[in-house]
Amino acid sequence: MNPTVDPAAGSRYQLRFRPLSKSTTAPRAFRCDAAGHIDLDALSDHDRGEYLFARALVGRDFDRPAVQGFPGTRCSCWRRAT
Repeated sequence: MNPTVDPAAGSRYQLRFRPLSKSTTAPRAFRCDAAGHIDLDALSDHDRGEYLFARALVGRDFDRPAVQGFPGTRCSCWRRAT
């Protein structure tokens, strides 16, 4: 079961996967809610594949994901997703 993301809140946050090494891959970012939940059903096939790829390679190619507010929003903090 996928958590439902509130579209209004989801547009203010992104779940970012930063690469562990700058030479291996580019960072990945996906719209999410404040808790880091992503609505997989709302993602395109390409974005869903990118999300699952990044999530599978946490610890190998990517650092743990972090929730970040979009520029211009009140939340400018980084929080580790659980």
